[in-house]
Amino acid sequence: MLFALLCTDREDALALRLATRDAHIAYLNELNDRGTLKFAGPFLDADGKPNGSLVVVEADSSAEAKALAASDPYAKAELFASVEIKPWNWVFNAPVKN
Repeated sequence: MLFALLCTDREDALALRLATRDAHIAYLNELNDRGTLKFAGPFLDADGKPNGSLVVVEADSSAEAKALAASDPYAKAELFASVEIKPWNWVFNAPVKN
C-alpha cells in the first residue's frame, strides 16, 4: 500500500534543512534502492525556498510508514512542525509495473 508523508517544516528552519539535506538524500536513496520510495520532493514557499516535503512510500501498514517517516534524518533533526501520514492511491500516470 502507498502512503503519502506530508511534512511541514518548522518556521525559520531553512538552515536546519540545508544542514541535514545530505543525510536526508542518502536516506531517500536507501529507500529507493529497496523499492520503498515511490517519489519525493520539497514543498516550496512563495520565494521558491523549501518549506516541507512530500514523500510517497510503499509500506505494509501505517505503522511501517510511520517508522519510515521517523527514521528520516529530517525528522530526527526535528525539522518538521508536523507530519501527516495518509494512505494514498496512485490513479493517474502511475508507472507501469513490470
